Amino acid sequence: MKDLIDLFVTFAKMGSVTFGGGYAMLPILQKTVVEDKKWATDEELLDYYAIGQCTPGIIAVNTATFIGYKTKGIIGGIVATLGLIFPSIVIIAIIAAFLQNFASLAVVQHAFAGIRVCVGVLVLNAVIKLWKGAVKGKITGAVVIITCALAAFTNVSSIALVIAAGVLGILFSGKIENMENKVKTGQKEGNK
Repeated sequence: MKDLIDLFVTFAKMGSVTFGGGYAMLPILQKTVVEDKKWATDEELLDYYAIGQCTPGIIAVNTATFIGYKTKGIIGGIVATLGLIFPSIVIIAIIAAFLQNFASLAVVQHAFAGIRVCVGVLVLNAVIKLWKGAVKGKITGAVVIITCALAAFTNVSSIALVIAAGVLGILFSGKIENMENKVKTGQKEGNK
């Protein structure tokens, strides 16, 4: 029971301080889930993001569900999800009651503009951290560049991109593993 309460409280805290949508939560998820709680590795979190992007719903909620399920099974998935959405439900109910009275105020509009900029920086920071863990060589770098280009300049669905990247990962798995080993070996030699 203590672990379930910890799951709920942890995700409720994240849900109460994250503004700007699911992607804004990525840096907080990475710090809390990987670095602090050690409920997942960076690689697992990347997998959860990828699957969460391809499944219906909000990426942060889907990721919370995966992490909860990994730590405590089905009940853990439910508890983590409820913890994440609980603050939003409360905050949205309060805002809905009062927003129309204040939305036209210049100070409120300026505050939201500042929050959007900050969220952009936080998302960029999460991308940089995840980049360091995911891109280990020319092949994975090429996959990133191609995927970014397709996502930015075409209407290819996220599902198709994730599936294509997964297929490429399977096809080039031996080469990717060799590159990762070379990178690790080079880092060990550089540290000596």
